Amino acid sequence: MGTHIDLAQHVRSGDVVTWGQACSEPRALTRLLVEQVARIGEVTCFVGIPAGSSLTLDTVGSIDAVSYCGSGTNAAMHGAGRLRILPVHYSTLPDVLGSGALRADVVLVQVSPADGDGHHWMGLADDYFAGTVETARVVLAEVNPHVPFTPGARRLHRDSIAAVVHSDEPPGQMPTPSVDETTRAVARRVADLVPDGATLQFGIGALPEAVLAELRNHRDLGIHSGILNDTAMDLVRTGVATGARKSHDRGVAVAGLLGGSTELFAWADRNPALLLRGTRYTHDATVLRTSFRMTAVNAAIEVDLTGQVNAEVAAGRYVGAVGGAMDFLRGAAGSPDGVPIVALPSTSRGTSRIVASLSGPVSTPRAEQVVVVTEHGTADLRGLTTDQRVEQMIAIAHPDHRAALDASADSALASA
Repeated sequence: MGTHIDLAQHVRSGDVVTWGQACSEPRALTRLLVEQVARIGEVTCFVGIPAGSSLTLDTVGSIDAVSYCGSGTNAAMHGAGRLRILPVHYSTLPDVLGSGALRADVVLVQVSPADGDGHHWMGLADDYFAGTVETARVVLAEVNPHVPFTPGARRLHRDSIAAVVHSDEPPGQMPTPSVDETTRAVARRVADLVPDGATLQFGIGALPEAVLAELRNHRDLGIHSGILNDTAMDLVRTGVATGARKSHDRGVAVAGLLGGSTELFAWADRNPALLLRGTRYTHDATVLRTSFRMTAVNAAIEVDLTGQVNAEVAAGRYVGAVGGAMDFLRGAAGSPDGVPIVALPSTSRGTSRIVASLSGPVSTPRAEQVVVVTEHGTADLRGLTTDQRVEQMIAIAHPDHRAALDASADSALASA
């Protein structure tokens, strides 16, 4: 089985190259790319969330790296000026890569061995990139027996693939994060807001996963999210997330990306309880606002006194993303009995994360009325005026910072 190809036969200088993010990155192919790029010439690579990615600060070389996020090893590349950030909503990425300014010329995919009809399954992710296999000039595939035959996954016939490498390396993994007691306290408050039967979306990171862990006594939850992780898998396996009340895809968990362990990948294989779908469906505004009790759970770096959310920059470093938070928060806000939740611990290393003025960009504007949760309480900002919001937000800040926030309230309102 071949483990090497000459990428210069397929990739040209000036090309835009993209590949599956996180667990779906074809790491044998991306290693070949970083090894051979000096011979190919400068290329632009659009990358997503890293999970043991081949592309790091040490390997980026002459690659012009672009991403929608600064998570993991992306943060170091951005801090060193070797990664450019595209600050867009996640729902726009299929168009950006399929027909926009970053239209992908070459797509690298990680796929299953071919089935009896000669089709390889992209069983770890569909999300924003998979549709580019229809518009790119070249598709290169890494065939890996660890890739599951996940229901709904996009399939590629062997005749549509320009070249193949074979790998038996387990895909990159996204282990369940450990959480501290403060994070658990926030998660418990969020869980109290989730109604039985809710259709759930959850972001990536320790806090959203901690929320999922607090939902084990709920009933008939549904999953419609950009990602499905090990904790969500457990909710399905234990009968908590039955999807019995979902408006769409009843009885089935829907996600764009598998982001977890090899146990998750094995569970997904030919499992009728799961459906992989692309971003155009998982983030579709109509689907979200017509979903039964759509409940969006997204983390934040900081929230100001009027409800503006920074989910991108912490302490001057780009570590987050605009991402899909606003897509889902807006969908949840428009869903009957839906709950658009932004959750965060009230402090970080002694500094308040409820602030008079954001230290980074506005990722979600205050016009997207949300419910903000910390370990100290819940501020339902929906329908509140700016002065009412300030009062509610100070009440959920850490007690040690409330006086300072109160003193800043007038200036916050003056600029509001």
